[in-house]
Amino acid sequence: MTGSGANSVVEWLISVAPDPEACRREWERNPLGVALLPAGRRWDVLILPGELGYPTLDVLTRLVDRPGPVLADFGDARMGFFVPPGTVARWLGTGVRGAGSGTWIVVPYPGRTSGGMRWLIPPDGSGTLTDASLLELAMHEAAANIAAGDRGGDGGGEGGAA
Repeated sequence: MTGSGANSVVEWLISVAPDPEACRREWERNPLGVALLPAGRRWDVLILPGELGYPTLDVLTRLVDRPGPVLADFGDARMGFFVPPGTVARWLGTGVRGAGSGTWIVVPYPGRTSGGMRWLIPPDGSGTLTDASLLELAMHEAAANIAAGDRGGDGGGEGGAA
């Protein structure tokens, strides 16, 4: 990511920091290339286990041209979907953690591979977020596909030819 596109993404991300310019300086100097940013201002983050997150992202990218930003840790254990602020306070799903108002998230510098986190779908600088209802539908479809795949490989249960 280069030029004004990268600048608008950085501006959008650091706009939530208590001191955006101090955040920018630290972010650019930090050898890990990460910043700690508060959730709940411009976005919340729904954190899914990787085994559900990746299939959910597959479904989501079939439903919309461009979902909101998505983070993943390098162990692929967790994925964070950026959703509108206030989503976490209303979220009722189980097995999904949330970062909303009063919490902070580790955010890698856009376009840079960094310590422990990476962008699967980087922010575009425009403020695009994933609609929480659409994310929930994609999660349900992904979970159903996972369950069907688990059942499909069991050999059909009892019975069979003698």
